[in-house]
Amino acid sequence: MKSNELTRRVFLQQSSMAAASVVTASSLPSLTLNAPKRRVAMVGTGHRGTSMWGIPVVQEFGDIVDFVGLCDKNIGRATTAQKLMNVTCPVYTDFDKMMRETKPDVLIVTTVDATHDQFIIKGMEMGADIITEKPMTTDETKCRAILDAEKRTGKKVTVTFNYRYSPHRQKLYELLREGVIGTITSVDFHWYLDIHHGADYFRRWHRLQENSGSLWVHKASHHFDLLNWWLESEPEQVYAQGTLDFYGKKGPFRAENCRSCSHKKDCNFYWDITKDKRLTALYVDNEKYDGYLRDGCVFKDDVNIDDKMAATIRYANGVNVSYSLTTYSPYEGYRIAFNGTKGRLEAWIKETGKMPIEAYDELMLSKNFGEVEYIKVPQAEGHGGGDARLRDKIFRNPSTPDAFRQTAGSRDGAMAILVGICARKSKQTGQSVRIEEVSGLKPKAIKG
Repeated sequence: MKSNELTRRVFLQQSSMAAASVVTASSLPSLTLNAPKRRVAMVGTGHRGTSMWGIPVVQEFGDIVDFVGLCDKNIGRATTAQKLMNVTCPVYTDFDKMMRETKPDVLIVTTVDATHDQFIIKGMEMGADIITEKPMTTDETKCRAILDAEKRTGKKVTVTFNYRYSPHRQKLYELLREGVIGTITSVDFHWYLDIHHGADYFRRWHRLQENSGSLWVHKASHHFDLLNWWLESEPEQVYAQGTLDFYGKKGPFRAENCRSCSHKKDCNFYWDITKDKRLTALYVDNEKYDGYLRDGCVFKDDVNIDDKMAATIRYANGVNVSYSLTTYSPYEGYRIAFNGTKGRLEAWIKETGKMPIEAYDELMLSKNFGEVEYIKVPQAEGHGGGDARLRDKIFRNPSTPDAFRQTAGSRDGAMAILVGICARKSKQTGQSVRIEEVSGLKPKAIKG
């Protein structure tokens, strides 16, 4: 048994070197002092928009980025976001007006999933490059329209798949590219959302398929993108099943939302949003504008998405994947195993919410007719360390070489959601569904 350990000291040394290079580059007058700031606007100023793309971008890139406009259908939430982000740019409820008046170079789209397409397309038509949260959109028609608009306008769509940037997942990519298990033949991939995080999707707008495209698209597109990236191939065919077994009508009792519920003492899912000052400021204090309840009941009758899902995916390079997603697990994390002609590479990641000192994610490499090797990768905050690295690539160092193919464009965004879209269709018909028949896009294996 051997230990190939990427130590925290080495990891921090590498991070420090990278940080030093950023400081050195940013201190050059020709790069920052004499260059105009990138004009950035954001549509959708809720929790995700402000926490991932609002506050951190202002704090980390204020020397090169200038927020020129914030837009939300809820004027109170937009104004709250302005205060949280500590910016003085104008706020809008009229998207077209914001684009005309502020003329941003970049538009960040963090609205309800089903509306992404209209802002992405109109944003490009009005002169902006796009940074959009995953999923890029929610059905094949909207997907095709985005791809066509990008080609027509000459603008660029970047899909923010932050999982690609975490050191642990990057290490998996590196090992697979090195051929440590030979030719990859199949993958076992099983994701677990716990009774806190998983339940939260059923409190919010995500519980309605017409908003989120279902968790097949909203959540699982993250996972499908990882598969597409790790395997360096696009998905070809999907067979899937899914049911609603735990939330929605399956619950023992229900109410409109937690604050108004008469079952607070009996319900394990009771959640007091007012204990979170930030969420209270963004949502509770602004309910009067649009009636949106951030603490909706997880057992509401209108829940129409699956909470248990399983799929078999066939890839253009011949790899078969067995995938599942459970939304009411006692713990959060995933298990993954890559099977190859020379061995097996696997990981069991259990996310605790808080990172202990000297915490590692461990990979296990088993060679056919050989030894077992354990590889430790230090954990990091923010989706395994991916958030900060993604933002840095987008805003600070967009021209640096993309050695691990981590930058995701519209084609990547399309292939990630199309697995979930085909899974929905497969569940309805009971038949396997081909990506090309649904989207008109011919899947291909990607050369490394």
